[in-house]
Amino acid sequence: MDVRKAKHGTLLTVLFTIISIAYVYPIFLVLINSFKKKAYISRDPFSIPQGKIFVGLDNYVKGIQKTGFVQAFGLSLFITICSVAVIILCTSMCAWYICRVKNAATNTIYYLCLFSMIVPFQMVMFTLSKIANILHLNNPVGIIVVYLGFGAGLSVFMFVGFVKSIPLEIEEAAMIDGCTPLQTFFQVVLPILKPTCITVTILQAMWIWNDYLLPYLVLDIKKYKTIPIAVQYLKGGYGSVDMGAMMGVLVLAIIPIIIFYLFCQRYIIEGVVAGAVKG
Repeated sequence: MDVRKAKHGTLLTVLFTIISIAYVYPIFLVLINSFKKKAYISRDPFSIPQGKIFVGLDNYVKGIQKTGFVQAFGLSLFITICSVAVIILCTSMCAWYICRVKNAATNTIYYLCLFSMIVPFQMVMFTLSKIANILHLNNPVGIIVVYLGFGAGLSVFMFVGFVKSIPLEIEEAAMIDGCTPLQTFFQVVLPILKPTCITVTILQAMWIWNDYLLPYLVLDIKKYKTIPIAVQYLKGGYGSVDMGAMMGVLVLAIIPIIIFYLFCQRYIIEGVVAGAVKG
């Protein structure tokens, strides 16, 4: 039996290694092609950049200049940080309220949040863009409200699962000591929710940072361009694309979220298990 288990474990290790390489390889291709002349990217995309093919950091400089990368990076960073902060604050409070005030209204709110997770974005995208223009949400502050709406479903679901595991006696003791409901939430409940907060932060930050369609539909792109939108401006006339500059910008756009994920990845499983199993 031990030999069979060892063989089974080895096969799984090999299988997952192959799958991991398959996922990472496209990123590796983007990286090596960002150092090539654009003529060789399409002609020989799998070769290692060297000799006359190698252009150093020229593609990165060109991409930054053509796309206004610094401004786009700042805008993406602002939208991501603010949207995630608002999502964490509002959905954690909503989940706490749902768990502690059990009535028809809170049940309806909870099931509406769950329903929002299964509604395809394509069903509401055109209506959303019209409403966003009418309500003047087509700016970096307004889109934060839109992201709150789309990110609330998953976040509330995860927070509710964790809040259910928090003993009610802890909150009752805080109230006996004179805490108001808001003080109880911020001083007692929110610190306990830290694992799920970190998990939700990671998932929402990765989504918002890489999102193209929602900013394109909502924002006034003549004034505001996030990184995914700015990359599209590397297209020239008749569909021509400066592939070298595009690869450079893509690498610059990928690096921050990869670093963020690597620092926080261990919290994902903790938060998901805490919210799913304990609840």
